[in-house]
Formats: sequence, structure tokens, C-alpha cells
Amino acid sequence: MAVHHFVPEIYYNTIGSHEPVLRIRDGDSIVTTTVDAWGVDHKGDTVTKRGNPMTGPFYVEGAEPGDVLAIRLDHMYPNRNWGFTSKVIAPNVLDADFAAQLPKNETIYWKVDIEKGIAQLADPTPRLAHLKLPLAPFMGCFGVAPSRGQAISTATSGEYGGNMDYRGFVTGVTAYFPVFVEGALLHVGDGHALQGDGEIVGTGIEISLDIRFTVNLIKGKTIRWPRGESGSHLFTVGNARPLDQAVQHATTEMLFWLKEDHSLDIAEASTLLGQCVEYDLGNIFDPAYTMVCKLNKALLP
Repeated sequence: MAVHHFVPEIYYNTIGSHEPVLRIRDGDSIVTTTVDAWGVDHKGDTVTKRGNPMTGPFYVEGAEPGDVLAIRLDHMYPNRNWGFTSKVIAPNVLDADFAAQLPKNETIYWKVDIEKGIAQLADPTPRLAHLKLPLAPFMGCFGVAPSRGQAISTATSGEYGGNMDYRGFVTGVTAYFPVFVEGALLHVGDGHALQGDGEIVGTGIEISLDIRFTVNLIKGKTIRWPRGESGSHLFTVGNARPLDQAVQHATTEMLFWLKEDHSLDIAEASTLLGQCVEYDLGNIFDPAYTMVCKLNKALLP
């Protein structure tokens, strides 16, 4: 097991079967950086074009279609003192007649105090001058190359992961992705200092990150949609539009997980989920919405 310190020189605005930037093995860790959604790095320099540029892809030796790639998120933290968001809520989150009254959308900036772990508006209105928010950094967009040689925009998401914008993918969580191509080809990026559920203004506080993650290869195991595990919960991720289809993907994946790995039949899993399930809205802004189905691990047999 090795630790690789990787300095990116090239970024991609699609997740796909690009030439790998580094080959790693099962159990290896990577220490690297991501740029923000505009392609701006920790120095404030624009180093690549906008649109959730990805660091990677990383080729995992031995990964084949039909395997699962586990990524333990060891460390994610902002590496500069500012970020940005959009100003107003996305029209698709509002009643149509009210959306017509929205003011012009603009970019607003935030001061990020890395040492204190707090973000606040750089130029607040008097009524928001008190606002100091604790940092909760995560990557909005990461995943593996999809099947059939596809290269899919980092604006959206699917079975392979992508732009899920789920704020539950924080330090300490392990994410699981189905492998579709040889080497898996892991992409990481789209750092957020924090974000509310749904990314309803179209952004979190967009920022560049220092990250460390560890990969583990699970051979011969099939999953259909991304999964995750925190200290307290199992969760499954569905990416689709309309929103009910995303709920269906996430819930079905959780039923499979409980049946295959926790020895519950469908009726037992349904009984458990019926009274104990938790749902998080990952994203309701992007071309594919993201819904997350969660279950407290203390409830498992």
C-alpha cells in the first residue's frame, strides 16, 4: 500500500475513459488537490476552463467491469480563503408565477476562515451581517468512467456517480461505485466549502480543496448505483430526472443491499425501511436530480 502525492497538470470537464494520469493499486492512497467549478486553483489562478473540472482519472490496477471501487474520503478541506455562490434560488425549485419575480442572478463571494472553520459573506447586507456558517467540505462531483466509452459532462450524474452534489460525502465516509471499464478510472473534483440540501441556488460555496482518499477494490461484487457508508448510516444514491425516478433508483439499491449483504428478505427490508428510512435531497438543480436513501446502521440485524 503506497501513498501517492499527485500534482495535477490537466483537468477534464467530462467523466470518461480518458488517458489515466496515475496508476494505483488496491489499498493505495492519493494526496492531491482539486480546482473549483470555475477552474480556479488555491492561488486564485484560472488553470483550466469552467464546468466542474476533474482531477484524474486514476487507473486502479485489477479493476474490471463487475467489480466495485470503494473510496474512503480521508481528508477534504478548503485550501484558500474565499469561495463563491449564485445569488438567487433556481427557478425550477419555485412556483412558476413566483419564479418570474426573481431578481437578476449574480455571483456573490464568501470569506472562508480555514483556521476557524467558518464562512461568511464578503459583502453582506445588514440583515445577513450576523451570518457565520461552519464549514462542511465535500466534493460535489466524483465517480468512475461510465460504460461503452462514454464521456459524460460533469454537469450531470448517473450510475457512475458524477455531479451528485450530495453534502453527505464528507471526510470519513466511504463511497462505493460500480466499475464499468478496465481500471475504473476515478475522477474527483467540484469542491464545496458547504452547501444546503438540493444545491437550490445551483452552487454550494464553490472552492478548491486539498484532499486525500484511499481506494479499495472489491472483486466480483455487483452494485447498480453509488452507495456510501458513514459511521452511523448506510446510504444509496439515485441520479435521474424526474425526481421520483431518482427516489426509485436509490430505494431499489437499498433493498438490494439489505437483501444481499444483510440477509433480509424483501418483506423484512420493506418493513424496516417503511418506518425507518431517511431521504436526503442531494441535487435538484442539475440535468439529473439526486436523491439519497439512508438507513441507520444501529437498526441492522
